[in-house]
Amino acid sequence: MTPDQIELARHALGLTNGRRRSYRNHFVTGEGSHDYAAWQAMVAAGEATRTKGNAITGGDDLFRLTKIGAVAALKRGETLDPEDFPP
Repeated sequence: MTPDQIELARHALGLTNGRRRSYRNHFVTGEGSHDYAAWQAMVAAGEATRTKGNAITGGDDLFRLTKIGAVAALKRGETLDPEDFPP
């Protein structure tokens, strides 16, 4: 993952502002957005999945990290919520 992709992944996991455990796993963005290509690359690498946009997402696609992608975004001492990433 690139540094930009890691930043996007951490945002998707809610690992900002000093949180040490993820509390979500989603990111909504669409074609034409500055971060869309990075998410598409993560999907191609097996680090994320994409669900086609719908009314709930305002038409934009919904991305979720795979466990591989989520683990790659963690810093030392951080953990993933087992509700989103079962053992």
